[in-house]
Amino acid sequence: MYTIGRLAQDTGCKVQTIRYYEEIGVMPPPDRSKGNQRLYERSHMHRLLFIRHSRELGFPLDTIRQLLNLTDNPSQPCETVTRTARAHLAEVNSRIVGLQNVKLELERMISQCDGGRQMSECRIIEVLSTSDK
Repeated sequence: MYTIGRLAQDTGCKVQTIRYYEEIGVMPPPDRSKGNQRLYERSHMHRLLFIRHSRELGFPLDTIRQLLNLTDNPSQPCETVTRTARAHLAEVNSRIVGLQNVKLELERMISQCDGGRQMSECRIIEVLSTSDK
C-alpha cells in the first residue's frame, strides 16, 4: 500500500495532480485507513504512470479517459487505440508544421534587424506591429 506522498514520489506526480485525477474520475478512489488516509495499491501506481506518460505525449485528458476505459476491458480489439494514436500523431505533425512556420518567420524577422538601430527603426517591432489579417 502507498500513501499519496509515496505514490507522488514514486511516479513523479504532484500530490495535487493525483487528487485532481481522482476528482475527475481518471484515477479510481483509493481505500482509506482508519485515520482516513488514502491508501493506494500497485494498480493505482500503474494507472497513474499510464496517465502521466500519456500526458507527456500530449494526449488530452478526455482521450486518456477513453483509453483507460478501453484498458479496463482487455478483451476488446485495440483498433480504437490505434485510430486514436494515429489521430493524435496527425495533430502533432500539424503542430510541427505550424511551429516550423513560426520558426521561419522569426528567423526572417531577426535577419532583417541587426540590433544597432533605435526602437523607432526596429524591423522586428515593425513586423510585429503589422498584420496580414
